[in-house]
Amino acid sequence: MAEIKSSLELAMERTKKVAISDKEKEEIKQKEVLQKTTSLFHRYREGHLPLNDILKEIGRMEKKTAIMVKEFLLSQWIDALSLEDDDERIFKGIESLKGRNIDEVRQTFYYLLSQYQGEKEKVKEDVRARCIEALRKDGIYGNAVEPKLEESEIWKKENEKLVHSYNTKLDGIKDQLRGL
Repeated sequence: MAEIKSSLELAMERTKKVAISDKEKEEIKQKEVLQKTTSLFHRYREGHLPLNDILKEIGRMEKKTAIMVKEFLLSQWIDALSLEDDDERIFKGIESLKGRNIDEVRQTFYYLLSQYQGEKEKVKEDVRARCIEALRKDGIYGNAVEPKLEESEIWKKENEKLVHSYNTKLDGIKDQLRGL
């Protein structure tokens, strides 16, 4: 009497003869390494994983994989540099993986950051004054009047111009880091 086979058994029989090529194996391995690296990146950036643990993890990997992980991490860390976040952890990670001092680039970054923050405050005060004047023209004024800048179209436009201008300079710093 013939056996009734499940669809899983039929599928397994059909795929027995199918083999994964070396190229496909390499792609699968790269995806796994990228996922692991992304996990390490996020855990480190959020402060859940010390740099020493990342270095130990990389040290346990085979040489080719370790090189790939370092390249991915460096790329992610450099791309994550921002004028809105505290990036000292990222700089320490980059410096550690590069194996060299990056104080000159770090100083350039912090100088740019201080310029950005100063200019952002000036723009914010200017927009605040313009919003208060616009409200005064509409008959809304007094000591308690505090405009919501984040909702103001003027602020959005001015801030976008400022961010674009400084992100262009930040991209130059990122390129410097990649070139080290």
